[in-house]
Amino acid sequence: MVLQKVAEEGHLELTDTLIDDNNMSIKTSVTIDIRYQPMDGTGGMWSDGEFLDVPDDRDGMFAFETDSLLSGQSHGSGTSPGRSLQGSIPTFRKAGRGVFSAMKLGKAKSSKDDHKRGDEPAILEMEDLDKKAMRLAGMLEPDTISLASVTAVTTNVSNKRSKPDIKMEPSSGRPVDYQISITVIEARQLIGLNMDPVVCVEVGDDKKYTSMKESTNCPYYNEYFVFDFHVPPDVMFDKIIKLSVIHSKNLLRSGTLVGTFKMDVGTVYSQPEHQFYHKWAILSDPDDITAGCKGYVKCDIAVVGKGDNIKTPHKANETDEDDIEGNLLLPEGIPAERQWARFYVKIHRAEGLPKMNTSIMANVKKAFIGENRDLVDPYVQVQFSGQKGKTSVQKSSYEPIWNEQVIFTELFPPLCKRIKVQIRDSDKVNDVAIGTHFIDLRKISNDGDKGFLPTLGPAWVNMYGSTRQYTLMDEHQDLNDGLGEGVSFRARLLISVAVEILDTTSPEIICSTDVQVEPVSNISESATGKMEEFFLFGSFLEATMIDRKIGDKPISFEITIGNYGNHIDGVSKSSSVKKKKKEGEDQEEENELIQNSSEDEADEDADLTSVSSTPPMKPFITDRNYFHLPYFEKKPCVYIKSWWQDQRRRLYNSNMMDKIADKLEEGLNDVQEVIKTEKAFPERRLRGVLEELSIGCSRYVTLANKDVNLAGRTKLDRERLKSCMREMDSMGQQAKQIRTQVKKNTVKEKLKLAQNFLQRLRFLADEPQHSIPDVFIWMMSNNKRIAYARIPSKDILYSVVDEETGKDCGKVKAVFLKLPGKKGFGPAGWTVQAKLELYLWLGLNKSRKNFLHGLPNGFEEIRATKMGHGLPPVTLVYDMKQVFQLRAHMYQARSLFAADSSGLSDPFARVFFSSQSQVTEVLNETLCPTWDQLLVFDDVELFGEATELRDDPPIIVVEFYDQDTVGKAEFIGRTFAKPIIKMRDEPYGPPRFPPQLEYYQIYRGNSIAGELLAAFELLQVGQGGRADLPPLEGPTDSERGPILPVPLGIRPVLSRYRIEVLFWGLRDLKRINLAQVDRPRVDIECAGRGVQSALIQNYKKNPNFSTLVKWFEVDLPENELLHPPLNIRVVDCRAFGRYILVGSHAVSTLRHFIYSPPDKSCNNWATAGDVSVSLEAEPPIRKMDTVVKLDAMSDAVVKVDMNEDESDKEKKKKKKKKKGGAEEEEETDERVLDWWSKYFASIETLKENLRSQEAAQAEAEEREDLEIAAEAADIRPDDLHLKGSKMKERFKEKKSSKQKRSQAADGSEKRPPKARVDELVVYNRELESEYGNFEDWLHTFNLYRGKAGDDDEHALDDDRIVGRFKGSLCMYKVPLSQEITREAGYDPNMGMFQSIPHNDPIHVLVRVYVVRATDLHPADINGKADPYVVIKLGKSEVKDKENYISKQLNPVFGKSFDIEATFPMESMLTVSVYDWDLVGTDDLIGETKIDLENRFYSKFRATCGIASNYSMHGYNIWRDPMKPSQILAKLCKEGKIDGPHYGPGGKVKVANRIFTGATEIEDENGLKKQTEEHLALSVLNHWEEIPRVGCKLVPEHVETRPLLNPDKPGIEQGRLEMWVDMFPMDMPAPGPAIDISPRKPKSFELRVIIWNTDDVILEDDAFLTGEKMSDIYVRGWLKGQQEDKQDTDVHYHSLTGEGNFNWRFVFPFDYLVAEEKIIISKKESMFSWDETEYKIPPRLTMQVWDADHFSADDFLGAIELDLNRFPRGAKTAKQCNLDMIRNEQELPTISIFKQKRVKGWWPFVARDENDEMELTGKVEAELHLVTAEEAEKSPVGLGRNEPDPLEKPNRPDTSLMWFLGPLKSLRYFIWHNYRWLILKALGLILLLLMLGLFLYSIPGYLVKKILGA
Repeated sequence: MVLQKVAEEGHLELTDTLIDDNNMSIKTSVTIDIRYQPMDGTGGMWSDGEFLDVPDDRDGMFAFETDSLLSGQSHGSGTSPGRSLQGSIPTFRKAGRGVFSAMKLGKAKSSKDDHKRGDEPAILEMEDLDKKAMRLAGMLEPDTISLASVTAVTTNVSNKRSKPDIKMEPSSGRPVDYQISITVIEARQLIGLNMDPVVCVEVGDDKKYTSMKESTNCPYYNEYFVFDFHVPPDVMFDKIIKLSVIHSKNLLRSGTLVGTFKMDVGTVYSQPEHQFYHKWAILSDPDDITAGCKGYVKCDIAVVGKGDNIKTPHKANETDEDDIEGNLLLPEGIPAERQWARFYVKIHRAEGLPKMNTSIMANVKKAFIGENRDLVDPYVQVQFSGQKGKTSVQKSSYEPIWNEQVIFTELFPPLCKRIKVQIRDSDKVNDVAIGTHFIDLRKISNDGDKGFLPTLGPAWVNMYGSTRQYTLMDEHQDLNDGLGEGVSFRARLLISVAVEILDTTSPEIICSTDVQVEPVSNISESATGKMEEFFLFGSFLEATMIDRKIGDKPISFEITIGNYGNHIDGVSKSSSVKKKKKEGEDQEEENELIQNSSEDEADEDADLTSVSSTPPMKPFITDRNYFHLPYFEKKPCVYIKSWWQDQRRRLYNSNMMDKIADKLEEGLNDVQEVIKTEKAFPERRLRGVLEELSIGCSRYVTLANKDVNLAGRTKLDRERLKSCMREMDSMGQQAKQIRTQVKKNTVKEKLKLAQNFLQRLRFLADEPQHSIPDVFIWMMSNNKRIAYARIPSKDILYSVVDEETGKDCGKVKAVFLKLPGKKGFGPAGWTVQAKLELYLWLGLNKSRKNFLHGLPNGFEEIRATKMGHGLPPVTLVYDMKQVFQLRAHMYQARSLFAADSSGLSDPFARVFFSSQSQVTEVLNETLCPTWDQLLVFDDVELFGEATELRDDPPIIVVEFYDQDTVGKAEFIGRTFAKPIIKMRDEPYGPPRFPPQLEYYQIYRGNSIAGELLAAFELLQVGQGGRADLPPLEGPTDSERGPILPVPLGIRPVLSRYRIEVLFWGLRDLKRINLAQVDRPRVDIECAGRGVQSALIQNYKKNPNFSTLVKWFEVDLPENELLHPPLNIRVVDCRAFGRYILVGSHAVSTLRHFIYSPPDKSCNNWATAGDVSVSLEAEPPIRKMDTVVKLDAMSDAVVKVDMNEDESDKEKKKKKKKKKGGAEEEEETDERVLDWWSKYFASIETLKENLRSQEAAQAEAEEREDLEIAAEAADIRPDDLHLKGSKMKERFKEKKSSKQKRSQAADGSEKRPPKARVDELVVYNRELESEYGNFEDWLHTFNLYRGKAGDDDEHALDDDRIVGRFKGSLCMYKVPLSQEITREAGYDPNMGMFQSIPHNDPIHVLVRVYVVRATDLHPADINGKADPYVVIKLGKSEVKDKENYISKQLNPVFGKSFDIEATFPMESMLTVSVYDWDLVGTDDLIGETKIDLENRFYSKFRATCGIASNYSMHGYNIWRDPMKPSQILAKLCKEGKIDGPHYGPGGKVKVANRIFTGATEIEDENGLKKQTEEHLALSVLNHWEEIPRVGCKLVPEHVETRPLLNPDKPGIEQGRLEMWVDMFPMDMPAPGPAIDISPRKPKSFELRVIIWNTDDVILEDDAFLTGEKMSDIYVRGWLKGQQEDKQDTDVHYHSLTGEGNFNWRFVFPFDYLVAEEKIIISKKESMFSWDETEYKIPPRLTMQVWDADHFSADDFLGAIELDLNRFPRGAKTAKQCNLDMIRNEQELPTISIFKQKRVKGWWPFVARDENDEMELTGKVEAELHLVTAEEAEKSPVGLGRNEPDPLEKPNRPDTSLMWFLGPLKSLRYFIWHNYRWLILKALGLILLLLMLGLFLYSIPGYLVKKILGA
């Protein structure tokens, strides 16, 4: 109804009351004045005047009647609409028609913001909102400092100016380090008979091979390969990872390919954690696409870039049987069954190619032959998924026409993301790229259910690269290869892409996947759209900050679009005359237009030449670094006409999405800022942002809807539009959805979701089919191109519809020019080459009437003289000029880059505004300068109308430099700001003036280089001159000379703070200028005050300070966010009173160190009554309680039942009784248990926890989905709870079943039953990261020295560290309340640092346990390493070189090392892993460093981990010399808590908490004793629940530390599992170290008796009878075919496939029970120095063969049995069938290690031609497993030999003929097999004989004949 009314009348006023979150109405009503103006101008109209001075058709008008806020005085529609509007609820704004323009939060006349127009976000008013909110909440917020975010400069932009881009440096083309690690674990189901497979791993052009495994279809490798690259990211992600399995490869032959799998690196990198872990790759055969899957390879693939850390799922025994189908190596959402498809890339033609040869030869030719040739021979090369295709070469043509298609055959969906299309120039010497374009398949297809296959075009794509002039050595050639941002247009290419899914069953299909090239038909001119004439206009309003290096030759600027406007090296005129015709056509079209246009434009286009560059001008000097051009009143203009296919719709579509995305990004930045600065109500802002997003999306859908059925569009255009509309629609819905769920506690996660929206939007907005090329602006000097800027044409494209217009169209934009290509990397890229204020407009020539609308008003147009007045102007002359004074209040900067070798800088700031610049003073040696200086710029002249300038001041650029005594100042960063403006008729007073200090982020290149705290105001100078301006105070500080300080109203309000400093010590100080640091001192400085530590007299002897605590008082701002940084400097005091700076550290925020007095009211301080702690809610770490069987004889089972209540015990007892006898056998024997049992049990738990976390996460997500669904379907919330609780129950069941799952003695259970074992905690990262670096009271500050790196990331900062200062800070407002100082035992000298241990030297025994390393980086050529451990601590070093582990990347060290150390001198422990080499020095693989001192002193008690249970003997013996009760007593005493009081009934009371636990313990002899230890331990395990002093104590653990190598910073070289115990020497000595030496494998003997075979397929034909028969024998092996294969004898002439053997195989082997692996030691090759240990899974392979005497035996079939899980044999041969293999997963399996003896029938299988499994026989076998001891007691013979011989098999006669008549048999066999061969041979011999005789006798006969005898 409402809308209808609006649509009819065009005007409507609505009033409504607002409601709060609880749907209660509040006293605020809102009146909305809605006006409607349809696009076509029907409906109500209004004049701009109605809306006062609002230039941008503001259609939404708000006024609030807010009595609650403004003391009841109502202000209705009286507010001027030009002002910002206000309300208590932050809302959103949307520029453009028909949508709310802006709701502002502010006062009646909103603070400092009435100059801003509708186009800006609510956040800038945050502080007002805060005050509002505070007032609403009934309390006031004292501080009024605004915190404008980083976005302050960029958001606060009105309609005539667009945002500048802060980041300058191109980052794309820069090479980075990558490491790709691939583990090939095993392969399964390889197709082929009796093969010897090798896996080849290729990344790009690097190949590596695994070893060869003999005669198996499921080889196990477990080999690790690492590839290192140093290339740009784009190149890296396009590299192809290819896994191929090759069969029987050796030195001489390359082997036959079984199958390959391909994927690009980018796919892996986009996976979570950048890796695939334990996934199965499907192999397919590239030469035969009709064949199906050729097998599977199981592998891990990880791609690590710099700074990525990969969380490997914990490497433990891989027992879980792999479900191949469920774990395929494919990204989420890709189907397992991929089909083959053809990818057709059609290359039609290209135009605008540059010259690629020198013209000398051409001129010579022209002189001789008179023919003019184009200087380029182009062809197109297409690359996709590792294959290349080329079109033909078109000789010498700038506009080649190919009409060819390149066809790739690849699986669909492909795992390679991009097709690379490159135009190359064919050359006799080497071909070079002219331009490159990447087609991203994700952008030209959609995999949704309404999706579409990849399709593109036919469409033109534009290629960019180096500048067009031809040089032999092009320094920017990389740009043409697609690396980095192109700096010039190179060519455009007309292509199309299509994909066809193949039906592989059809007979005429081509089987191979080779690339084909074939011709295609020409496409019509109009297919790509109608040619239209476009008009580009540009005006240069200002050119400043031109780098002085350029020299003072005249400078001009050139604008080009495509080749239009490029006069130097642009259009290469083609020798053909095609152009002429085209222009003629266009001309006609033009004339038509002219007749329709108004009279004054009648003759404008008669002959419009383009003016593409400004007239050259000599630059003026601004200051010592920069020039500027004198564009004062006269602003030069350029214009270009160009012809392009009219595909603006594509760009409009992108623009709409981009605008929504920009708005969203801005909003999200605001929300983050609000969260970061801990302001109130971030959730409101986020709700606003989401609301804005959903409105934007729905608006998009309505706008896009109108082009659904436009003509002249490609399939991709149509499909893309549909899918964009669907996506945007769903995104809008989701945003609405999420908006309702944004609560205070969910802000952060919803923010993440909103960021996903942002990525999705940006992805959608990127248009794959180009239309108009980008615009380039070049600065030319002396006819050379110096610096450029590239502006996407869509950003300046005009449309009638606001949303579709480019964001910079018709706006003034600050553009920074940069150097092209590689020149722009590093320091050169940081400096600005020139700053332009530039106005651009691009649109159809016919709609060009308003191309000047966006310019600042007040100009006259000067046109080129000779032409009429219809032409665009060549200059604009401004007759309106305003004079201003700019005041820059430069207060301070922080966290600047270090530019000097001392690790500090001497910074000064230079402020640029218009063509003036000024400098602050230089402050020496600081990274946090407080200049406190006011810079005044007088007589700043700005051109244009005053009102407009007020809304849109130009930006201020502030650059920071480091002053050097010699040479030029070094650039250290830049930031932009917008001034606040006061016009002459406005009062200087609140709310906008005086302005408030704001933080501006400083950038250097792309990295953040600090923050500037400053305020800028621009004051208009009226008639009365400067006298009218607010007065300036004179310089107050006589010492500083004539420097004006920041005035009082602007500088922050200060209060008195006391800062206490704890000086502990200095560590690891490096030498300074080769001299050692001997007498260091620390100086602390903050805001000009400070304190010095005591001098350390002898750093070598004792690096700790003698005086621990000192303090100083200082005046700091009330607002914490404005606190200046605190500087820590270390100086070395040398003789004669010299001081040398060692290093410095700036603590940028003091907020962490602010002391807040403990809250007396909170409950864990002093509760009345005792709290009984229920220990049920156990952390899931210690789930198993201990049941220890003491020894085989005694039946006593000790239960140490920690933390369980009675009922639970009962349950367990019952459970035990039920199990009865079964339990006896299952119960693990105490003597068998060792530390490793504990370790493996813990890893199981760790994995389980990870699984349950995943489950919980999934459940939470599911719950959220339910909620969302519920909201959509309107379910009542209580039903939801039901569902949710059901889920929870399910989940609980899962959990509890996990906890109970301890002794399921059921044979079918796949994993061995878990014995009750005490556990420790396995952390899969460093211990520090779990416990906040152990900086609970002692902080470590790194001291830096030397220049900061030029790299983007601060990767090089580690090299700058010269030492560490240990200490802490505490700051508080003075005076402090008395309560603290009155407490008992308060030591005034220690201030806030009470109860801190003393820092005298202390002797400690350090015990380092190194368990194992995983995934080491290979160090030897063979792709392995020979690792050993080295441990350094202070002076002592332990090398374990003789115990290196040969050729292992996952070595198990299992060692402990004891080192004595003295803290503080020796506190940094380094554990390194080295690679042993026979010759040469050993290489470091990686090392890890541990700061022991922080651990030692930490309140988390990291000296010796606390076990979960206390026992006096056995594998879980208590390691600490102090018993739990002693530890507890000590902790209570230190924390001044009452306790511990042990009470009867197993209770203990500490503070006011009561804990329970067991009270008995057994010693070695099985005697029970009373003890308090369990009770004490239960308290220690729950110490975090103790009030005030509680914290989690470090449990008994193993930590996993990454190994790093200084040569490859930031990339993990493997991981080390270890832990450290420390024992002070003044305490009782600890017991001996725990034995963690690697488990010795157990020796077993497997005896396999082959009784009979049946149904073996018959291979041979019987001689004479032609019957089928086979000579059967069986072969078997366990470790590998070479090592221990054994064969039975042969059963000859089996006619039925039955064979009788009674033959015994005996396989002795060494087996690791815990890891389920067999261990083999063997030399790798003849040249190996020592044996290598391999671990392989226990798999018994049995094969059946057909024996042939004179040729190779024929392989008939095989079966592999995994001895841990194999199907039970069938009772009879009849029951034995293929299903036993096929349905392995479903059938119950058995383990020979449990069953010991098994007999039955198993099937032999092989694969036929169609890769189907077929049954080729059955074998009756008996497996018997005995331990080595048992084998010695009852030995057996091999075959049928003694001892314990088997009887001879009863074979039928045929098979015994051999013995009866050897000759007969011989005839039988030989004749039978080789009769044709023998007959042929005989025939041949006869023939030869006859020939011989003939030759022999012919001479005689001839003689006779001649003589006539």
